[in-house]
Amino acid sequence: MPPKRTRPRRRARGFTLLELIIVVAMIGILAAIAMPALKDMPRRASEAVLKTNLRTLREVLDQYYGDKGHYPPTLEELVEKRYLRAVPIDPMTKSAETWELIFEEESLDTPFAETDLPEGGEPGISDVRSGSAGIALDGTAYNTW
Repeated sequence: MPPKRTRPRRRARGFTLLELIIVVAMIGILAAIAMPALKDMPRRASEAVLKTNLRTLREVLDQYYGDKGHYPPTLEELVEKRYLRAVPIDPMTKSAETWELIFEEESLDTPFAETDLPEGGEPGISDVRSGSAGIALDGTAYNTW
């Protein structure tokens, strides 16, 4: 009988234990580098929402002033007059009731100066700030934005 030809054994396919350990270690290093940057993402998102809500409220206050000639006495009036669908929520306090309202100042220096007050004479809301006492990632207080 002729001798059988044996094929040379092929190396088994797959990864060695050493290769797997190296890949897992590299993934761990990359995760350790990325974690500090991802830690503050929810807070950054809340700050971005706060900035957007403040910008929207200020633009609507200016539109109301341009249309009516005076500022609104309450934020709810902006909803009633359909300048807003609803009063935005302050993402730092998670409430629409905690906005810090800045009312227009009357000119006390000249008693006969024309004012932009409505017929009732009460000052309206000229600016809005967050009601939160927290500190932003950049070190400024939310209620100063």
